[in-house]
Amino acid sequence: MRTSFFCAMFLFIAFLNSGSATLQVGFYRSTCPSVESVVRKAVNKAVARNPGIGAGLLRMHFHDCFVRGCDASILLDSTPGNPSEKEHPANNPSLRGFEVIDEAKAELESLCPQKVSCADILAINYAVPAGRRDGLVSLEDEPSQNLPPFFFNAQQLEANFARKGLSLDEMVTLSGAHSIGVSHCSSFSSRLYTFNATHTQDPSMDTKLASELKAKCPNNGGASDPTVPLDLVTPNRLDNKYYSNLKNHRGLLTSDQTLSNSPSTANIVRSNANNGGAWANKFAAAMVKMGSIDVLTGSQGEIRRNCRVVN
Repeated sequence: MRTSFFCAMFLFIAFLNSGSATLQVGFYRSTCPSVESVVRKAVNKAVARNPGIGAGLLRMHFHDCFVRGCDASILLDSTPGNPSEKEHPANNPSLRGFEVIDEAKAELESLCPQKVSCADILAINYAVPAGRRDGLVSLEDEPSQNLPPFFFNAQQLEANFARKGLSLDEMVTLSGAHSIGVSHCSSFSSRLYTFNATHTQDPSMDTKLASELKAKCPNNGGASDPTVPLDLVTPNRLDNKYYSNLKNHRGLLTSDQTLSNSPSTANIVRSNANNGGAWANKFAAAMVKMGSIDVLTGSQGEIRRNCRVVN
């Protein structure tokens, strides 16, 4: 992933100037006008060093918004007797990019003390409306109740996203974020070796892909749990090739391939595969909507001085 990744994200989302009645584009125009440039600088520097950080930050924003809303609860460290969301297996050890948020926050605190929330730093990567406040609570068990696991089918995914106010089309569109990033072998190895009583290997997976994955993810690999790109075609570019992969039975996770296999979502997959521009516009709109889930505004919550701890 090149350093232009988040600049491109910024450009194709920036044209959307409303996403919530309580959030505003240009929220920090008078109180901290440099916020967007500070965040983009920190992100682009990190992505230049490690292209995988781009996908990590996108995933972090999703995991934040789906648990307690977009309130930066994902950023809070555990305290004695209170393990936080960070400790949940969905986040630990795979979630990446916390140090990028820390760097941006530190610079913003020096420029505009206690003006910019950690929740907005997470979201401003994508030029969505701002004005979020930071939450005060983070609980280890809550991701299990809110985040869709990798083995969900299309109907389960639809229900999960609907609980967050997102439509079926928005669910399929946001799943395109899996055009970047990686997955541990343990998240899809059952499709290779223990699919069901009839088939040891998932018959819906392209046989060539299955052979490639078995070479990288040996059965009973012991303590090692290697990673594989979610999109083997353009692994470092956020694009609609993800949907072409699904059409060709080359989706990595069950929750990916089900979108092409299910009658309720197959047409959306085909449409997104055939029109990258339309998908990009839909993705932008869906990101704005996701970034508005259960936000804290006004006097709710707080503006943390340090994103890892409450004030």
